[in-house]
Amino acid sequence: MGWLSICKVNYVKPDFPFSAQAEGKRIGIYLVDGEYFAMEDICPHANALLSQGFVDGETVECPLHGALFDIRTGQCLREPGDRDLNTYPVRINGDQIEVNLAGGSE
Repeated sequence: MGWLSICKVNYVKPDFPFSAQAEGKRIGIYLVDGEYFAMEDICPHANALLSQGFVDGETVECPLHGALFDIRTGQCLREPGDRDLNTYPVRINGDQIEVNLAGGSE
């Protein structure tokens, strides 16, 4: 498992993350201050897609129960998140966002 093309860069906006499935994992792609980040897209507390939650700068809030996560690090900032999320390296290749699922914080 190496770098996987996830989506085009124009699919991701600061307040509109992109959700994808790759290698059996749900991944959320976020744009924060001009930089792209990838992390698990499933809230460990209630199985909700975080990419459908409320994005505020560097954080995303779970749409179901309000767990709060740092987009850059995956750190759980407010319960009931249960744990930190896995994050993954991101690179831009032309107009594509690529993620390395093998290089994550798992």
